Amino acid sequence: MTNIPDQKIPTPPANGGFDLNNPTIISLLYLGSFITGITGLVGIILAYVWRGDQEPWAASHFTFLIRTFWIGLIASIVSAMLTIILIGIPMLIAVSVWFAVRSVVSIVKAQRREPMPNPETLWI
Repeated sequence: MTNIPDQKIPTPPANGGFDLNNPTIISLLYLGSFITGITGLVGIILAYVWRGDQEPWAASHFTFLIRTFWIGLIASIVSAMLTIILIGIPMLIAVSVWFAVRSVVSIVKAQRREPMPNPETLWI
């Protein structure tokens, strides 16, 4: 087995299973907001509180997750207003899928303790 010096080997979770690090907790709260409707607010508050005192890989997750919340909220409000002319219904579905996919991508990368490649992007 050859050892490649430039290759980053992710740190596995300490318990060998699911790592409940701060970006993962925020992403799970975001996903829980589809059921409860309120946990997204808890997630954004925690993202702002935890943003300053984290490992370097986590800092990109906080930027990514904060942008996900605010863009998702604004897009949801615009979509809800546009339901009057029926275009808002597919837009609400698209915003929901976008929000969920970004949250899941953050969970996957946080489990590997990898930074988000471009946290300020609108896409993934």
